[in-house]
Amino acid sequence: MGFVQIIEFRTSKIDEMEKVGDQWEAAAGGDRTAERRVLCEDRDNAGRYFNIVFFDSYEAAMENSNLPATQEFSQKMMALADGEPTFYNLDVIEDVS
Repeated sequence: MGFVQIIEFRTSKIDEMEKVGDQWEAAAGGDRTAERRVLCEDRDNAGRYFNIVFFDSYEAAMENSNLPATQEFSQKMMALADGEPTFYNLDVIEDVS
């Protein structure tokens, strides 16, 4: 049905992190396979963020991860993070609007 990757991370430099994310989108252009991306801040835990990325499939997510632009910008984003991110790889079972 679909695939969602959630990346949980902490940063005190969210503005810089967002700029790098925008640069990645421009650099990856039509090669990226991410369908949608939502960046959320934990209201109860300042500095904690979740990047929720939607894909058509797990295979599309792995294709996206292997793009040279993704590799480059991932390193830049992690340099702005406070510690290592946690990745959640989720197969969509049901999607109701």
